[in-house]
Amino acid sequence: MGRSPCCEKAHTNKGAWTKEEDQRLIAHIKDHGEGCWRSLPKAAGLLRCGKSCRLRWINYLRPDLKRGNFSDEEDELIIKLHEFLGNKWSLIAGRLPGRTDNEIKNYWNTHIKRKLLARGVDPQTHRPLNAGTTAVQGMHTPSSPVVASGARPHHLAGGSSCSPDASGHSSDADDSVSLPPSLAGNLGVGMIDLNLSISPPYQPPLSRKADGVLRTGYSERQKICLC
Repeated sequence: MGRSPCCEKAHTNKGAWTKEEDQRLIAHIKDHGEGCWRSLPKAAGLLRCGKSCRLRWINYLRPDLKRGNFSDEEDELIIKLHEFLGNKWSLIAGRLPGRTDNEIKNYWNTHIKRKLLARGVDPQTHRPLNAGTTAVQGMHTPSSPVVASGARPHHLAGGSSCSPDASGHSSDADDSVSLPPSLAGNLGVGMIDLNLSISPPYQPPLSRKADGVLRTGYSERQKICLC
């Protein structure tokens, strides 16, 4: 269920206020106070909306309103308050006696914004305008490549000097394998040592029996049946 309208729109005056209407509104509020804005127009003999009476009184007819242009001190105070409060014009107006929130909002949009832009300051963030551009450029600056300390020049082990010795095993002269430069640079390593020596298989001892035949040293009890 919606809220009922504050007045009958069909029987109210619209447009600019006349001096006679201003005098009636001022006299009624001076005698009875502000009270309820819904019932005030009828009690004051005005064919106006309650909202229109409230805005007319607050923004134009209040005796404590400060007339005239804004001073430089007021400009700097509005800028500092806007930096901490943002677009909360009612809170800002509460710290500037005699100024209304609607007046401060209009003054901000028409004058103070241009003043801040002329200073090279963003009116919303209150930061230098070139600060955002510098930060973005810094994000795209390429960083220097990381070089692993102690890394030796990388080369493929194509012509390796590894050759089998007399026992059939490769010599330990050069058992390292180098990685491609791109992969080694990413891993931060140089040469990888793959020296995997494999001992010869175990040979059981030989023993000579009485018949002169060489036999293994396993006894009958040590034989394993692999059925």
